[in-house]
Parts: sequence; structure tokens; C-alpha cells
Amino acid sequence: MIDTRTPPAPPRRRRLALPAALLGVGALVVLSLFVGAYDLTADDFGGEMFFISRVPRTVALVLAGCAMAVSGLIMQLLTQNRFVEPSTTGTTEWAALGLLATVLLFPTAPLSVRMVAASVAAFVGTMIFIGILRRISLRSSLVVPLIGIMLGAVVSAFTTYLAVSTNSLQMLGTWFMGSFTSIVRGRYEVLWIVAIVVLLVFLYADRITVAGLGRDIATSVGLDHTRVLLVGTGLVAVATGVTTVVVGFLPFLGLVVPNLVSMWRGDNARANLPWVCLGGVAIVIVCDIVGRVIRMPFEVPVSMILGVVGAAVFITLLLRMRARG
Repeated sequence: MIDTRTPPAPPRRRRLALPAALLGVGALVVLSLFVGAYDLTADDFGGEMFFISRVPRTVALVLAGCAMAVSGLIMQLLTQNRFVEPSTTGTTEWAALGLLATVLLFPTAPLSVRMVAASVAAFVGTMIFIGILRRISLRSSLVVPLIGIMLGAVVSAFTTYLAVSTNSLQMLGTWFMGSFTSIVRGRYEVLWIVAIVVLLVFLYADRITVAGLGRDIATSVGLDHTRVLLVGTGLVAVATGVTTVVVGFLPFLGLVVPNLVSMWRGDNARANLPWVCLGGVAIVIVCDIVGRVIRMPFEVPVSMILGVVGAAVFITLLLRMRARG
């Protein structure tokens, strides 16, 4: 007998949660537009500076925060590990290596070529990380991020060696500071590519969720696990490569947001994606506003504040795991 009864409507509080979150993030976006050392009302150039600097910076904050948070969610599902994200798997370090190699080999290469090189290097590095995981026996979920951090440290050391050998260390440090200070009109437009990546993740979310259950389960329901793995890794590589080239490192963002959302709402990728996007945007904007205000007229890089917040969340997750045995 088929049950034709209409399922009960979700509680009013649950239905209003997402619109309320949208309003809250929208308020942060508006606040970001009017926070800064330059007084927009001081002279006649205030309106011009608003569209040259403030609007591009805020758009970059939204796109980068959304992209890196979603990248962390994808990697955690594909590796079945909550401690994985681009900065704990060496993905960002590989992107940095690809960018530096492109600049050294082709100094006049345009931004689009550097972006492609960083994305390709990030994809190769992520596949190497996944290949290593498949060839070793994992007795603890903590081993996975440790392997990624060790791999990233080796790649970072080699990148630093190249930078020192070619007198490019200062340039390397400036690139990957993880700051939005240099974002102006004409320097952020390629970040719209990550918006396409996020859209593709929405379309591919169900397959990624099933692939995260394991190869056997994915195959049993007729899903090509290898193809989903390649597509998911490719999306993460593009998002990481583009964000690294334009902004720099945003550590732990992909670790903090997906874990907080998963603890609250479970592991359904499609249902969690809007919350992951909003959470990533909110955290990046809050950290950027704090960085702009705390030492005004100077700025503290977003990566520094994100590192402190991410480290605290990482330790909290470890303590929760230990408490659960």
C-alpha cells in the first residue's frame, strides 16, 4: 500500500533559518563596502574609489570565501575525512609551486596562463595525495591530514628553495600573504571562474555525496567512482589555483566551515552547500573587517586571522574526537 499522505511541513524556524542567514551575510557585505582607511566622503573622488577598490574587494571576498569553503567540503567527502581541506593536503602548496615555475620560465605570461598552471599543479598534487592514501594502511583519521601537511611541507620547502635560488623569495611572500589589500578593479575578474566551479558543484553534489560513501557503495548504485573523483578533484584544483593566484593562501577555511555545518545539519552535500557558501563568505568578511580595523590605517592579512581561528577549531575537533573515543 502506497502512503499518499502529504509529508509534514518543516518547522517555521527551520524554514526561516536560510533567509535569516542570507540577510546576515548581506549585512556583512554592506558593512565591508564602507569599512576602510580611506574616507569616501572626504573629497570628490570618494565615489570613484568606491567602485575601483571597495566593490572589487568585497566581490573578491565573497567569491574566494565561497570557493575555498566548498573546496573543503568536496575534499572531505571524497577522502571520507573531516580534517582534510586544500591547506592540509598540500593542494595550495602545489598551486604555489606551479605559479612560481610559470613566472620563472615565462616571466611575461599573462594572469590567465599563471592561473592555468597553478590549477594544473594543484590537480597533480591532489591526485598524488589521494594516490598515497590508497597505498597505505590508515589506522586513524588523523593520519590523513598529517600526510597532507608533510607532503605540503616538502613541496613548500622546494618552492622556497627555487625562490631563494632565483632571488624571488620576497615576491613569493607577497603573492601568498593571503590579503585582499591589492584587490582593485582589473585584478579580481578572473575570480568569477570560481563562481562557475561552485555552480558545477551544485549540479554534481549528489554524485559527490554518493562517492563519499566509498567505492563499493558508489559502484553498487551504478556510479563511476573514478570519474567522480577526477571531476571533484579538478573542481577543487581550479578553485584553489585561481584563488591562490589572485588572493593567496586562505588557511583552514575549508576545514572550519564544512565541519561546523556538518555537525549541525549532517553530511548531505546538496542540502549543506548553501550553508557552506554562506559560512565561508561570512568568516572571510568578518576576518577581513577585523584585519582592517584592528590596526587602522594598516591591515592585518586575512590569512593570519584565519590561521588563528582555524587552529582553534582544529584543536576543538580533535578534543571532540577524543571525547567520543
